[in-house]
Amino acid sequence: MDFITLFIQVAEQGSFAAVAEQMGVDRSVVTRQIAALEKQLGVQLIIRSTRKQALTSAGRLYLERAKAIVDLVESAESEIQEERLLPKGMIRISLPLSFGVRHLAPVLARFVAEYPEVNLQLEYDDNLVNTSEQGLDVAIRVTKEPAPNDIVRRLGECRLMMVASRDYLKRHGTPKHPSDLTEHICLQYRQDNRWMFEVEGKTIGINTSGRVQANNGDALAQAAVHGLGLTLLPDFIAWEYLENGSLVSVLDEYCHNKLGIYAVLPSNHYIPQRVRILLEYLLENLPAAFQRKSML
Repeated sequence: MDFITLFIQVAEQGSFAAVAEQMGVDRSVVTRQIAALEKQLGVQLIIRSTRKQALTSAGRLYLERAKAIVDLVESAESEIQEERLLPKGMIRISLPLSFGVRHLAPVLARFVAEYPEVNLQLEYDDNLVNTSEQGLDVAIRVTKEPAPNDIVRRLGECRLMMVASRDYLKRHGTPKHPSDLTEHICLQYRQDNRWMFEVEGKTIGINTSGRVQANNGDALAQAAVHGLGLTLLPDFIAWEYLENGSLVSVLDEYCHNKLGIYAVLPSNHYIPQRVRILLEYLLENLPAAFQRKSML
């Protein structure tokens, strides 16, 4: 057993004797090895007394760093061992509803066909999820920016488009400038009532109001189809409605906002081989999956 691993065990168990008993050696052997580590570092790591022992401030810092090093080594060893095997096991994935059904489901079906030892548990949900708390291996999210503490891999991007039905525009007029939206009914994603546009090289925000809010893009698209107002949709939803003529786009010259497509992971230290292969597969296949079709 190396000095670092021995120190971690002594620090976590709080007893030289307990560690020595586990190792089947005399307590003095453990004591000498910790003393040798302290001599090598030039600092005292553990305060010893007849009744108890405690870590010094240097000891607490060394314990934190040592555990991180051991975790990385174990992860590297696991990854190397896994590389020799075909990926297998369960992958639990959280997917956004519209993007997941339209574009991820076909790609994931082909992935399962190519890797017969991998099982997928797909959970479609437009709400934000905590991957660690919910036991997920990965969550796919379409968003402007991931949360500050999220561990993510960027898979691609899409563009926001403003759309409305011809009936709505006939009744309310077609906006020519983003500022015109203050006079229009706007269908909002969640509670996002401030819409951003590019005007003469500058980003401006317009406060909007409307009668319908939803946490799903297809629900907003249907509301727009029924003439209830204007809405901002990601292009992978808007294309279908634009092509069948049920919606038309407006303010194209001002709509330059993009959304990132991210894979959110529960940990950055160790990603199972089956999850790493899935992410590589998505990176390779997603761009073609939602590539824009020819428009009218």
